[in-house]
Parts: sequence; structure tokens; C-alpha cells
Amino acid sequence: MASSISLKREVHASDNGNRVQPTDEIMASNQTIETGDARQSANDGIGACGWILVIISYILIVITFPLSLCACIKVVQEYERAVIFRLGRILPGGTKGPGLFVILPCVDTMEKVDLRTITFDVPPQEILTRDSVTVSVDAVVYSRVVNLATNVTNAKDTQSATQLLAQTTLRNILGTKTLQEILCDQEHIAQSMRGHLDEGTERWGVKVERVEIKDVRLPQSMQRSMAAEAEASREARAKVIAAEGEQKASRQLKEAADVIAQSPIALQLRYLQTLTQISAENNSTIIFPIPIELLNLAKR
Repeated sequence: MASSISLKREVHASDNGNRVQPTDEIMASNQTIETGDARQSANDGIGACGWILVIISYILIVITFPLSLCACIKVVQEYERAVIFRLGRILPGGTKGPGLFVILPCVDTMEKVDLRTITFDVPPQEILTRDSVTVSVDAVVYSRVVNLATNVTNAKDTQSATQLLAQTTLRNILGTKTLQEILCDQEHIAQSMRGHLDEGTERWGVKVERVEIKDVRLPQSMQRSMAAEAEASREARAKVIAAEGEQKASRQLKEAADVIAQSPIALQLRYLQTLTQISAENNSTIIFPIPIELLNLAKR
């Protein structure tokens, strides 16, 4: 009590403008008092009739011992936790497990919660994108329970609720994107969807760990149009590349012609190289090249 009064005084002093902070000892003692008050209020919440039922339950356990052990002893697996309700109220520290623990028959009820990561597929959603293209998109969501009491008390079927929320979130997010953004920015869309889902499922005690866009399916007409566009683009690039190749080849031929014009003997060497290549392919062919000197004499 003294620690609570001192904490209130220090908080009141800080509200008046004085920079006074509570010490660690005061905070620890205050937390202990608050925990004790919470346990006391939880025990008082069942009322006198509740305490009578609890006492009767203890008496039944003693009378029917050891047969009562079958109803009292419970076991949960390593990946599970049990939330204990006593007369409809969650016990302080009411999560038990893993392993062996004891409950009161006829008074306590237990609900198991699986802590493993749950994976489910978001059914394909027909979505109209911002540029008026209809696409079908499905995704995969990975989630797990992080707050047991909130998960049990705030939602009846968290997996179904998370799945329905994932469907609506996927439609809302992709409805603001163009087809090009959906095809190219799938990682960014998955991160945005995970943030929205995590914010929505926080009140259910569920954390969405990962979201992956599984597939994006286009209509057949759109696929044919995109294929025709891609084919036309490839043909255009091929023609441009061929034209550039012819241009470079003509430049090389011009440079070769200039070299031959400067040295007339180079043309005769080229004749000899051509003769060698032809004789290697067709051995029965005989070619007699006309010497360039004879042509020069005929011109004179």
C-alpha cells in the first residue's frame, strides 16, 4: 500500500512539471501488488456459490480417489497450451503446459490451443485491376497463435476468420494496382498484405508471419494479346539487329575495298585464298584465274 501511495505521489509530481521518475523498487512492488489484486479479484469473481462448488469439487476428489485422477490429470503436448476456465472465468495464469497438470472436475474446463504455424491457401480471387484487367490471384498465408487468452476469448474460429480476412485484404490491395505492378511487384504486395493482416488479427491473438502470392492467372484473350505483342516486339528487335549487322558489314567491306585499292597485289592474294577454299570443298573443280597484269595491258 505504501509503495502504491508513493508511486501516486511521484506520478502527481511529474504531472506538475517536476522531472521525478519512480524507482525500480517502487515499480516492482507496485507490479506485485497489482498482480495480487488481480488474483484476489479473479478469485472473488466466482462468488460464494462458486467457492461452495470448488469446495465440493475438492471433496469429490478426496472421496473418489484414486478414480478421480482420471478426470483431474490432463496432458498437453509440447506444441500445445491449455487455457483453464473456472466457472466460466479464466484463471490467473490459466495457461498450462506443456506436460502434466491437474484441474478440478465439474468446475474447471480446458481448451487446447495449438501454437504451431498454420498454413492455408487463399482461394483464387477474381479481381479487376486499376487498368480494367480481370485477373485471378491466389496466395498462401502463414500464421500462428501468440496470445492464448485473447485467442480463446475474442474469436471462435481464428483460422476461418483469418482466411476470410485474407480474401478481402487481397481483393482490396490488388484492386488499387495495375496489371504490370501485380506481375512485377509481387514481393511488395505480399509485404503490404502481411502488414494489413497482422494489424487485423492482433485483437484475435494471431500473428501473420508470412504471405506469398501463389499464382496470377490471366484470361485466355489477354494471354493471346500479350503473346502477340511480345512476338511483334521480338520481330521488331530482330529486324533492327539485322539492319545494324548489315550496316556494320558494309562498313567493313568498304574498309577492305580501300585497303585493296591501295595495294593491287592484295586482290591477287584474295583470289588465291578463294581458290584454296573452293579446291578444299570441290576437288574436281579447276579454276584458272586471269592475272591482273594482263587486264592492265589490255587497258593500255
